[in-house]
Amino acid sequence: MLRLGPALLFRLPRLAPLRAPLRPCGAAAAGHGTEQERFVFLEYEPDPAERAPRREREVKPRRERRARGAAAVAAAMTSLSDPSVPPSGVSCSGCGAELQCGDSGAPGFVPAERYRSLLCEGPAALRGAVCRRCWALAHGGGAPGLRLPPAEHRRVLSDALRRPPRHGRGPLLLYVLDVTELPDPVLPQLPALLSPDVPAAGVLVVGNKVDLLPADRRGHLGRLRQRVAAACARAGLRGAALVDIRLVSAKTGYGLEGLVSRLQRSWKCAGDVYLLGATNSGKSTLFNTLLRSDYCKSRAPDIIDRATVSPWPGTTLNLLKFPIINPTCDRIFRRQERLKEEAAKTEDQLSSEEKKYLNQLKKQGYLVGRVGRTFKQQKSSAEIDFDPDKLSYSLDEDPRDEDPREPPKRFEEREEFTHNEVKDARWCFDTPGIVKEDCVLNLLTEKEVKLVLPSHAIVPRTFILKPGMVLFLAALGRIDYLEGEKPAWFSVLASNLLPVHVTTLGNADTVYEKHAAQEFLKVPMGGEERMKEFPPLVPQDITLKGIGTTEAVADIKLSSAGWVAVTAHAEEELLLRAYTPKGTALVVREPPLLPYISAIRGARIPGTPAYRTKKPPSFVENLRTTGSR
Repeated sequence: MLRLGPALLFRLPRLAPLRAPLRPCGAAAAGHGTEQERFVFLEYEPDPAERAPRREREVKPRRERRARGAAAVAAAMTSLSDPSVPPSGVSCSGCGAELQCGDSGAPGFVPAERYRSLLCEGPAALRGAVCRRCWALAHGGGAPGLRLPPAEHRRVLSDALRRPPRHGRGPLLLYVLDVTELPDPVLPQLPALLSPDVPAAGVLVVGNKVDLLPADRRGHLGRLRQRVAAACARAGLRGAALVDIRLVSAKTGYGLEGLVSRLQRSWKCAGDVYLLGATNSGKSTLFNTLLRSDYCKSRAPDIIDRATVSPWPGTTLNLLKFPIINPTCDRIFRRQERLKEEAAKTEDQLSSEEKKYLNQLKKQGYLVGRVGRTFKQQKSSAEIDFDPDKLSYSLDEDPRDEDPREPPKRFEEREEFTHNEVKDARWCFDTPGIVKEDCVLNLLTEKEVKLVLPSHAIVPRTFILKPGMVLFLAALGRIDYLEGEKPAWFSVLASNLLPVHVTTLGNADTVYEKHAAQEFLKVPMGGEERMKEFPPLVPQDITLKGIGTTEAVADIKLSSAGWVAVTAHAEEELLLRAYTPKGTALVVREPPLLPYISAIRGARIPGTPAYRTKKPPSFVENLRTTGSR
């Protein structure tokens, strides 16, 4: 494969193989000839110096074999339902749905043969099982075609919040908000879910996924917090109702120790806690991280399974929970001592396993944290994010060793809580995500969703466009620069896997008609048949006035596909026309989320409207830099 230096941006001929020599880059807007071009970011091809060790290279083939084995087992057991067997009354440990074998199209389905074998093994075996849907999500075989209607998600959530208060006090609500999705479309709906007779004790807003966003200038987290606070104010959350706003990354652990300390010092163990939020906001990832932190009873991680985490919207179907530890004065003191000790360490003082894990997190996000446990020795191989290789029909089974024709293995006895451990316990609940309406993700397949949702730190891609030029973000969004006196800068912040294409206004319609659902624009995928059912792009005219060449005036948010920050000369008026698929939301975000993002770029690539990309370094909190005191 052709390899270029990291952080370089080139245009390659669409039909040319990667081994072909690169020709000089002409302007993408030139529109000459029939050959179409797109911008390809080759820095995401691993350099030889960064190749994984042999053991890591062997993981992918093993996972592929495991996925094929899981798919074969699932195919052999798909239709084995038995309506005569009553539901179990036991929840799936991955999504919370009630386990049953009567309806293969309903939540919580387990094939009848497997279901009966679990019943024979006893209640402990059933409590350790997951449904077929979670099993398929975990092993890469794709989720069965099951999606609860939005009204059903809301009913489950509303019923839980309207329960009579336990321990004489209403619950604390942890509203998990994806900062890349601001303004959050679900936050204004929160008051309607609460019972006027049983008001919540308050709402603590958790701004998640800050690890995905590069620091555009010093103090960017403070500006992000201001944007979240403004969204809360617009939703009517202010004063005593808003307990606090915390910025975290549930995936990399950034800000999680601070969140735990905040909860233990203010809320303590006064009542239950509910994790709320829109689908794909990261609630289940946060639930799993808190489950392996000082916020949870020390034995709970050995008894309670982690929630299923997937980019597929609506993974959690019912309530999941773990018991909250009582933060006594002694426990808080011991925890603070541990945090001080860890903050005094440098990266060189970490074990090889810790360094390896930290380096993995640095590749995934700009902001990284270390989440530890004070009251139980943390395993060196512990992971913050969900590991799908550890989840199957039971945590003790491996689909590679599974044969549907053979009798199932016997389950080992699982640990259980004692009555005294949970009789007065306060619980942390993970709830089903509230489905976002007018969201482009609702139109996509599972494979397409994985490409659209960012899983690693977003590298901004900046282009300088003149009037008459058009920018495509895959086939999910389009921005036309119609009128203006001077060029303007358009910085794309979206999944690094989504292609960006720049062309002329005269060629734009032809590009879309020819390449939508093809490899060139990548998403959606599936060719002409896919586009017959995919809604057309619809326009919205936007007028902006620039405030200077170093600060963006607004973001154009193309539903959940990403956004484009527009930077223009002071007082320069721009007439733009933006497109998203029919039925999805297009939002002009003022002020922009990262106003100085156009500065995070390399040199201009001669003869093109593109700049070389630039990825800022990662930052690890609670870790002393070498040489500092």
